[in-house]
Amino acid sequence: MGRIIGIDLGTTNSCVAVMEGKDVRVIENSEGDRTTPSIIAYTEDGEILVGQSAKRQAVTNPRNTLFAVKRLIGRKFTDNVVQKDIKMVPYSIVQAKNGDAWIDVKNEKLAPPQISAEVLKKMKKTAED
Repeated sequence: MGRIIGIDLGTTNSCVAVMEGKDVRVIENSEGDRTTPSIIAYTEDGEILVGQSAKRQAVTNPRNTLFAVKRLIGRKFTDNVVQKDIKMVPYSIVQAKNGDAWIDVKNEKLAPPQISAEVLKKMKKTAED
């Protein structure tokens, strides 16, 4: 039987565990931590950073470093929570054509699930390595 992985996509941090037989083990990421910051950064040269590497460069690239994106999933731009977040985050939350709250990254509108997928990719890679 193959291994089963479970991913906890958190608003602040995410983690991944593997089940082998009846044993479950939380897997350390490439930095040796059991949790990974749910932070995504889009660099000037087109690279997508996730986790600690994204967090480390947040001061120098605040408008393209995204955190707490999970809070926006399924919310309309006019939602009170979204309107509060707009005042608190350095990145640009915009209204999509369908009224949802999306994020503008380097003049491209991205849906929160699309951004959160980058964290899920990193967690999957952590489990595979």
